[in-house]
Amino acid sequence: MSLDHRKSTLALLALAISAFAIGTTEFISVGLLPLIADDLNISVTTAGLTVTLYALGVTFGAPVLTSLTTRVSRKTLLLLLMLVFIAGNSLAAAAGGICTLLAARVISALSHGLFMSIASTIAADLVPENRRASAISMMFTGLTVATVTGVPLGTFLGQQLGWRAAFLAIVGIGILALAANLMLVPSGLRKGARTPLREQVKLVTNGRLLLAFAITALGYGGTFVVFTYLSPLLHEISGFQEKTVAVILLVYGIAIAIGNVIGGRAANRKPMNALFYMFALQAAVLLILTFTAPFQTAALITIFFMGLLAFMNVPGLQVYVVMLADRFAPGARDVASAVNIAAFNAGIAIGAYLGGLVTDHMGLIHTAWVGAVMVFGAVLLTAWSRALENRDERIQRAEAA
Repeated sequence: MSLDHRKSTLALLALAISAFAIGTTEFISVGLLPLIADDLNISVTTAGLTVTLYALGVTFGAPVLTSLTTRVSRKTLLLLLMLVFIAGNSLAAAAGGICTLLAARVISALSHGLFMSIASTIAADLVPENRRASAISMMFTGLTVATVTGVPLGTFLGQQLGWRAAFLAIVGIGILALAANLMLVPSGLRKGARTPLREQVKLVTNGRLLLAFAITALGYGGTFVVFTYLSPLLHEISGFQEKTVAVILLVYGIAIAIGNVIGGRAANRKPMNALFYMFALQAAVLLILTFTAPFQTAALITIFFMGLLAFMNVPGLQVYVVMLADRFAPGARDVASAVNIAAFNAGIAIGAYLGGLVTDHMGLIHTAWVGAVMVFGAVLLTAWSRALENRDERIQRAEAA
């Protein structure tokens, strides 16, 4: 391994640690809601605002803050974001009431949205062009592992020592991430390009980019129709004991990490081709889960493949959006990445909300096929987008000839 390769790998590891901390924060309060409600003498529904406001903070904060901070050095901005992250979670741990806790969650969410936006472009800039998707997938591995492993561990810690202990543990991870970024991320990173208003208008009015954002929301969010309610599904439908469910979720996390790496490599050359097959397989696996969920062995196999495919699309989606931004709104590259992060979170919100409706009105087992329908929508949109890409290539070849 060359010196430059080693340095870029260590820098990507620092970004992955940061992503792990931020990913754990995003979903941690889901497992802590009853504890928070009991301690602060509020309803579980009111405590649920800690999830809702966080998602809204990410969705709306990412594009706005990315646009406002383009002149700040990427490394400086990265360090500032981790300081905000540490402050937000420290405030959450010390919160004496729901208003303070909600304010703390919004502060943490603002750092989340901007971090995930600039971290993608930083990761891409650390490596040669043909390794960009792999670099982004390595950074996102921290987020994907946190989604399943960080959250159960944080929830367990909260149950043993109180919900504030979980936020204090996240603060500790944030301090580790801050130190890693300080030491391992190079200082000579390019500054973000200032995004003129006309470029931002191009970004939100360009049909190809809007199509890509819709693919992100449907394709990524579809799995969350099931994932949000995976624990009760495994317990109530498949019949696993609660302790066993925790182990299955850890295995699911390992499958996610493997799939993320595979997805990065598969999307390095032609992301749309890779995404089409990923979404098609993902929709098929979710549909199959509808029939295998009541049978433990079959359910385990299906859920492993569900995990493998769940986040496999993330690197390809980010790379494709950056590619489109370079082509149709070159002055809005970072903002395009931020809007796509917002689309990921919009997908999570839509999927989780839809999963709740399905669970309440139809039953847990139906979350699987409903999620499959949502992902199949992404399959259709990806096929359309791929056809447009092929048309562009034919036009370019004709003009070159």
